[in-house]
Amino acid sequence: MLVAGGNGFVGTHLCRELVDRGHEVTVLARTPDEDDLPEGVDAVVGDVTAIDSLEPAVADRDAVVNLVALSPLSVPDGGNEMHDLVHRRGTENLVTAAEQAGVDRFVQMSALGADPDGDTAYIRAKGRAETAVRKSDLSWVVFRPSVVFGEGGEFVSFTKRLKRMFAPGVPVYPLPGGGKTRFQPIYVGDLATMLADGVEADEHAEKTYDIGGPESLTLREITELVYESEGKNVTIISLPMALAGVGLTVLDVVPGFPMGPDQYRSLKFDNTTSENDVGAFGVDEEELLTFREYLGV
Repeated sequence: MLVAGGNGFVGTHLCRELVDRGHEVTVLARTPDEDDLPEGVDAVVGDVTAIDSLEPAVADRDAVVNLVALSPLSVPDGGNEMHDLVHRRGTENLVTAAEQAGVDRFVQMSALGADPDGDTAYIRAKGRAETAVRKSDLSWVVFRPSVVFGEGGEFVSFTKRLKRMFAPGVPVYPLPGGGKTRFQPIYVGDLATMLADGVEADEHAEKTYDIGGPESLTLREITELVYESEGKNVTIISLPMALAGVGLTVLDVVPGFPMGPDQYRSLKFDNTTSENDVGAFGVDEEELLTFREYLGV
């Protein structure tokens, strides 16, 4: 099978899980480094934005998993329009190549809240990518996880980056809206197991799954846990959302600044499930690793 973006954070965990289950796995990446891949995983060069590079990579595969993604937590190189190029058009290209190759199963990792008419470029592009998958002739499965945490992930470092942006060198931590935005963090190892089940089991065909962890935590709680795990105290104060929005809109024109209006808008709505679908994989929420346990708090 082919795992597009399999050399990334989620991808390396999924590839390891698939190999352990006896699958032959090849990673598709623009610049694959085989030294960074799990043992037993091959690599092929390809770019989802260039369909000609996908056709030979997808040929003779029984399954394709699309994990290619840009981070929603920062402005991509090239601006937010890159979300549409990579997520929407890239998915369309990979779907077309998979259809032509007669692939048996197509697994798409989307995002919780994905919506073709959503408030951010990331959410819109992810929603439009889902539409392309569902309209295809493939046997598909769509996963929509909340934020994913684990070794090599960016979620923990994101909380620290917010402080460097809003209060560098100051002994207080202003969080937009007081950090009331809620997340439902899912451990990468738990997600990888469910993704692998989605590849294998016929019962998951033509299903969309909203996936979250066992805890619903505010950004404030997450920040406090991160600093507590390092033996540090942090004084959090509320930064009015309107003021944060103005600041990020102004700073968006500063070259290299990691956040902009889209990232501000993403902090205005919760990233939690209304109904957690982990049970579809025979998983009880209480069995999942919590963010607190991961941090050792």
